[in-house]
Amino acid sequence: MENHSSLINNYSINCNGKPVDLSLPKIMGILNLTPDSFSDGGKFNNKKSALHHAEKLMKDGAELIDIGPQSTRPNADFLSSNEEIIRIGTVISEIKKEFPEALISLDTFYAETVKFGFNEGIDIINDISGGQFDENMFDAVAETKLPYILMHVNPSYETMHNKIKFGDITLEINQYFTKKSNELLQKGIKDIILDPGFGFGKTVEDQMKMINETQFIGFGKFPLLIGISRKSFIYKPLGKSALDINEETQKLHLQVLKQGAKILRVHDVSEAKKTVKIFSDNLNNQKTSQN
Repeated sequence: MENHSSLINNYSINCNGKPVDLSLPKIMGILNLTPDSFSDGGKFNNKKSALHHAEKLMKDGAELIDIGPQSTRPNADFLSSNEEIIRIGTVISEIKKEFPEALISLDTFYAETVKFGFNEGIDIINDISGGQFDENMFDAVAETKLPYILMHVNPSYETMHNKIKFGDITLEINQYFTKKSNELLQKGIKDIILDPGFGFGKTVEDQMKMINETQFIGFGKFPLLIGISRKSFIYKPLGKSALDINEETQKLHLQVLKQGAKILRVHDVSEAKKTVKIFSDNLNNQKTSQN
C-alpha cells in the first residue's frame, strides 16, 4: 500500500530566498572532494576536476550538488573543521560563479564549516550527525536560515558505523526524527529534509525493511531524501562491487519514489534521471486515467 498523501505533498524549501519546489523528485549529485571516499576517492579532490565534475552532474540532470570535504566511510581519516575548510577552498564559490543555477548542499557535521560554507554561497546543509557530533551545529544552522538535512545515525562519530540490533528500525527512526525535528523547529529551523541514514550502523535486513517501509518514515511531515547509491547493503549480498549494481539500485530508487521520496542522492545522475522520468511518466499516466 502506497502512501498517496506523501506522493502528492507539494513540499517546497527556501534556499537563500529562492523557493525550491519538491512536488516532483529532485536528483542530488555527489561531489566528493576527498582522497579516501569508498568509490570515487581522489577523483575530484582538486579545484579543476571538482568544477569539471560539477558541470557533468548538472548536464546529466542534477539540480542539487552535494559537496563532501570528508569521507564518512568506515575507517576513513578523521578531519577537523579547519581541515575541511582548507580542503573546500574556493570550490563552492567557483561552482556558484560558473553555474549560478546550481543548488549547493554542504556535507559536514561541523558548525564552523557550515558558517564558512554559508559565506561561500551554499544553499542547503547536509549533516550526517543530526547535530550530535558538534553541539553548536543547530545554532549555526539557525543563523544561516538554510534548509537542513537531518539524518538518522548512531550518537557519536566513533559509533556511527556500529551495527545496532533494532527492535523495529522504522519506529526507531521515527522516534529519532520526532525528537530532533522538534529541537530544530524550536530553534526556528523550518525547512527540514529527512534522511533515514542508509549505510550507517544498520544491518542489511533493516535497510531492506527501510526500503519497503519508506512510506511510513517521517509520517509525510517533511520531504524525504534517500541515499542508497553504491551502498554495501545492495552489493555485498549479491557478491558484486559498488560500481556494478546500477540496475538493482535503480529498481530500489523507483520503489522509494513510489512511496513518496523527494530527493535521490546519487553518484550516477544520468541513470537516476531515467528512473525519475519513468516515475514521473507513470504518475502522469495515473492522473490522466483518473480524469
